[in-house]
Amino acid sequence: MNFLAHLLLSGENEEVITGNYVGDFIKGRLSGEKITGWSADYLLGLKLHRHIDMYTDEHPTVREAKRMAAKVLGKTAGIATDIYFDYFLAKYFYQFCDESLKSYSDRMYRIIENNDRLIPEHMKSMVRTMIRQDWLNTYETLEGIRITFSRLSGRADFLDVLVLAEGDLAENEAFYHDKFNIFFPQLQAEAARFIQENQA
Repeated sequence: MNFLAHLLLSGENEEVITGNYVGDFIKGRLSGEKITGWSADYLLGLKLHRHIDMYTDEHPTVREAKRMAAKVLGKTAGIATDIYFDYFLAKYFYQFCDESLKSYSDRMYRIIENNDRLIPEHMKSMVRTMIRQDWLNTYETLEGIRITFSRLSGRADFLDVLVLAEGDLAENEAFYHDKFNIFFPQLQAEAARFIQENQA
């Protein structure tokens, strides 16, 4: 899943939210000197991020979506479907959250800024850009998705094919939306379970 989903699946604890948000930028084992000084909630957020990713990768409905995307996007299908699902989450946000997408996004930006001490240094430039360009709100339109894929496609040669992702999403939106509707409520329940069972 992409940023919006990870944030929403974190609950309301700010350090859990931040840990989940930065999860892709902290590699390796979460043990030893590496985690010295980290709070239990921040560590829970990091572990939650990895659990969400593992659960998503192994889910049969997600694999169906990836197989469809791979017809056009090859090995980048997993990256694309993560963003497709954030598109549906943003577009139908009212089905999953009592707040509007704009209100929720603004609140998440404030939480991220208030917990700057927990953001890895090598991530901070991206965070500033994300907030300035309001990425979370851009996910709800196909134009915003086009911009997202255009930005990603420039990061490495093998990602060039992602410029085709908006077209794939537009052409197969009903298929991907159906897969999202099956998968995301199950992911919500799994994330809530994980937090409850691992909260200190």
